[in-house]
Amino acid sequence: MTRFATALTLFAALILLSACNTVQGVGKDLKKAGEKIEEAAKK
Repeated sequence: MTRFATALTLFAALILLSACNTVQGVGKDLKKAGEKIEEAAKK
């Protein structure tokens, strides 16, 4: 079971890293997420 959890974690990390492959891309993703949270909080 531990090997499965490790493999799953590595797979998830690869997916996330390939989705935003630069530091600038990560910043943009975090900014958008923050904006969505602010919009939800205003409702």
